[in-house]
Amino acid sequence: MEKRVLGKSALPVSPIALGAWAIGGWMWGGSDKRDSIRAIHACLGHGITSIDTAPIYGFGHSEEVVGEAIKGKRDKYEILTKAGMRWEGTRGEYYFTTNDNSGIQRDIYKYSGRDSLIAECEESLKRLGTDYIDLYQIHWPDTTTPIEEAMEAFRILLEQGKIRAAGVSNYSVEQMEKAAAVVELSSNQVPFSMVRRDIERDVQPWCLENNCGILAYSPLQRGLLTGKITPDYPFAPGDSRPETPHFKVNNLIHTNKFLEKIRPMAEEKGASLSQLVIAWTLRQPGITVALVGARTEQQVVQNAGAMDIDLSDDEVNRINRKLEKLQLDLH
Repeated sequence: MEKRVLGKSALPVSPIALGAWAIGGWMWGGSDKRDSIRAIHACLGHGITSIDTAPIYGFGHSEEVVGEAIKGKRDKYEILTKAGMRWEGTRGEYYFTTNDNSGIQRDIYKYSGRDSLIAECEESLKRLGTDYIDLYQIHWPDTTTPIEEAMEAFRILLEQGKIRAAGVSNYSVEQMEKAAAVVELSSNQVPFSMVRRDIERDVQPWCLENNCGILAYSPLQRGLLTGKITPDYPFAPGDSRPETPHFKVNNLIHTNKFLEKIRPMAEEKGASLSQLVIAWTLRQPGITVALVGARTEQQVVQNAGAMDIDLSDDEVNRINRKLEKLQLDLH
């Protein structure tokens, strides 16, 4: 499978990256470590070499599982992780309070102080069992710390060889411009899906103009666009999806009606709805990588199949015309 280059960096990435949020278990109703490791191992045989994780995913658990899985195979993967979300201390911008995998209450803060980011990098390197991170990203902007300070930390880490490329996540155009003034900005990881396309207004054009890669997370809208989530779907305890706007009953009904309209195209190509949705995502301007979560080997194989689907311009336009008629209440 042909790789893509991330922005101005020389970093090669697979068009689909394994999103390891669910592997952390937190907010996804738990996970099975053995299944997770098998899923990561299965990636290599199906053209997925990029793994995206973060310390906050399971409070270190996701990174530890990824580290165990890539042991002895580090050079075959591109490891993408993040920093700037802390659950120890009270520095930075308070984000929210949640329970970890053990049920312990944690206060989460967005904090991108220079020394904190450098320390976080060391912690991630240890959990991942590696001496370098391919792409290091600020997880969320921290309004209490100048962006220039955070990027100075990344510049130092680049010079030390501990990270190969610097990126951000959930940044606005104004925030990206400040970051890019300090360090070569390789990417912005942002939410993007058929039913969440607000980046098309500003972030996507800026990235196209400035050769900054876009990592699209939640392209399946946390499973909504698989066509498998019905109004009576049995979510596991701890799964946060039922509390989010896209999973309101009326939105589920309208989205599933739209998916039925494009199902014939998927069937013509011998593909699943999920594969068609991911293939559409990869055809959107500026999208370098689609981050797709998986907790089992079977899910990895299914996701990877999207890279084999060829969508013509006419087919993309046909899907877009149907999308224009989909009205969701996201308030």
